[in-house]
Amino acid sequence: MKNVKHAKCVKCGKIYEAVPNLTSCSCGGILDIVYDYDYIRTVLTKEKLAARRDNSMWRYRELLPVEETTENTPLRVGWSPLYEADTLAKQLGIKKLYVKDDGINPTASLKDRASAMAVAKAREAGAEVIACSSTGNAASSLAGNAAAAGLRTYIFVPSRAPKGKVAQLMTFGATVISVQGSYEETFELSKAAIDRWGWYNRNAAINPYLSEGKKTVSLEIMEQLGWEVPDYIAISVGDGCTIAGLWKGLKDLYAIGFIDKLPRLISAQAEGCCPLNRAIETGGDWKPMEENTLADSIAVGVPRNADKALMAIRESNGLVVNVSDEEIMAAQKLLGRTCGVFGEPAGVTGAAGLKKLCGEGKIPADATVVSVVTGNGLKDVANAIAACGEPISIPGDMDRLLRAFEENGIVVE
Repeated sequence: MKNVKHAKCVKCGKIYEAVPNLTSCSCGGILDIVYDYDYIRTVLTKEKLAARRDNSMWRYRELLPVEETTENTPLRVGWSPLYEADTLAKQLGIKKLYVKDDGINPTASLKDRASAMAVAKAREAGAEVIACSSTGNAASSLAGNAAAAGLRTYIFVPSRAPKGKVAQLMTFGATVISVQGSYEETFELSKAAIDRWGWYNRNAAINPYLSEGKKTVSLEIMEQLGWEVPDYIAISVGDGCTIAGLWKGLKDLYAIGFIDKLPRLISAQAEGCCPLNRAIETGGDWKPMEENTLADSIAVGVPRNADKALMAIRESNGLVVNVSDEEIMAAQKLLGRTCGVFGEPAGVTGAAGLKKLCGEGKIPADATVVSVVTGNGLKDVANAIAACGEPISIPGDMDRLLRAFEENGIVVE
């Protein structure tokens, strides 16, 4: 790979060759992919990018750690819409708001970006089987992307994973192991199984290429904004891989001169599971927490990408905000009714956090903000119904319809 120099441990600084089956450092630290920005500047320009008709994450190949001969993965991942949310911006009291809806990806979450990268690197490594642990979205994204590429998958999920996500896994033909325990226990079992059978490892804490896939969401945001940098980008945070990837993409663009400044990140976590935000708030090390939130995709009490995530928040002079499950459910309705975007609980946690910060006066009125919705609401319809209520149910009779409207305070104009 001409565009990649090597991989480097974020903890001890040890250097590794960027081979396809790269894992974590011998010291236990997470590796980061280091690029040759001087070379990239000679082969990639804004004009060249604008002329491309590949509306997927692979339009940014010069900024991705794949061989030139590696084919794009089969599913069209990326290039999700960035909506102007003027109505919601007015309600929040800010100048401009954009909503990036990554729930429209093939398996309905941002994690398709990481899984597509995992499939590409597994192909380079000659692997036939990929495995991971997941709270749900990473699992379904891996199963779908691997199935399209003809690869087999072994997926480990905690037993609390929503049925919608498990249904995806079974439909995509994955071998699914539902672990009766926490996500930490699920992760450890998957790690042991991967070590035993030598499967390609898609776990974000082990595989440094995954955040390189996730970073494409920020590359898209900047291109869709015409390279005009917003003041803030809000995103939900679980194990830390997504916010780390988001920041990596922004720094890449800054390094090659595509943008002239960097935004501040907003890290939104659930109150019932916020170890990374708590570390920022206290100024100390992160400590494990219980996983007490309905936002299953970010219910990670032992975050595996803590180092990169905390670095991203601190380097960006970012804000952290913790929201209750009630605030998350309210954000589902708010996004749906002002933007027409249907997000799952974890997917809208960034928006919930933004709303809370605006209410506290912590976001300036003249700010431009991007809020990333990381997963589609169809992933977890039970909580969507709990948030928004059941439909009016009546016999097919006009009198009953009129009575129902009156009982529910509905005025038809």
